Amino acid sequence: MGGGSAMDGRRAGGVLLGLAGLLLTAACGAGSGGPAPQGSAPAARAGAGAGAAPAPKAPTGPYVALGDSYTAGPAIDPQVGTPSGCGRSGANYPSLVAKALGLAAGPGFTDVSCSGATTADLTGAQQTSDGTNAPQLDALTPATRLVTLGIGGNDVGFVEVLTECAKENLAHSLFGGLTGTSGDQAPCRTHYTAAPGQDQLRARIDTAGEKLTGLLREIARRAPEARVYVVGYPALLPADPAGCARTLGRTVAAGDLGFLLDEERGLDAMLEQRAEAAGARYVDTFGPSAGHDMCAGQDTRWIEPPVPAAGAAPVHPNALGQQGLAAAVLGAVRG
Repeated sequence: MGGGSAMDGRRAGGVLLGLAGLLLTAACGAGSGGPAPQGSAPAARAGAGAGAAPAPKAPTGPYVALGDSYTAGPAIDPQVGTPSGCGRSGANYPSLVAKALGLAAGPGFTDVSCSGATTADLTGAQQTSDGTNAPQLDALTPATRLVTLGIGGNDVGFVEVLTECAKENLAHSLFGGLTGTSGDQAPCRTHYTAAPGQDQLRARIDTAGEKLTGLLREIARRAPEARVYVVGYPALLPADPAGCARTLGRTVAAGDLGFLLDEERGLDAMLEQRAEAAGARYVDTFGPSAGHDMCAGQDTRWIEPPVPAAGAAPVHPNALGQQGLAAAVLGAVRG
């Protein structure tokens, strides 16, 4: 029993540390001209203002990429650009999309995404662990013709949420084992929905949505001729929590895995609704990433688990995931 308890504690501690460390850098991330990874199905939904007419010709640039760490690609080689604290990869999905569209860095393509970015960092300077990232929207000009935006996870507070879930589950595992009672089968869900009729995370998602609406208006003002694509977040967890038993063990209850997945779906639904209301297009990456979550095999997964493989950040898209996201964005842009 002592050995088993120690092992559970080490696993739980590893999940907690990995989740917190990852999301402190982030947030709620082969050549691009080749085929999409096996099993992917690029998907996009046109905004309300553009759905009726045939899709116009794909933009040729200039292209500006905006977003947080799921866009930036921390730990994925090569790390490029400044400030280095943004963790921006030259193999992230914006770079792969630009390459596929034949857009060269500089006048044709600008990536200002940055790990840890919130909606506020699009209009204000962002302090990173190594340098300051200028307000991301400053990269836009009237000449901009293509914009991708991946933002919102950090506004919801993924650092706090995932860290709190690990803590709640660790306490539940330890104290439930001591008392011999099963207790709450979703302690994290209980923590965030304790008040009757209140879901703290959904309230945060709604608030982030209001901020996103303002940002989309500002993007349209600064780059009135640009086609704007709001890129959703890929699936972090499988639809069946049992699929995570091997990766996460018993450190997160099955009920809480379902809760976290539902909250992520809620975030993506908000992004889609706000994009459509603003006349932008929404790029669905949740659907194409099904089966490629952090609990899938190393050769299949797009998202790394709390203890990642080399050259990837925990609970973020790896290089294969960035290829999958690029395929989804390209499907939307070319569609």
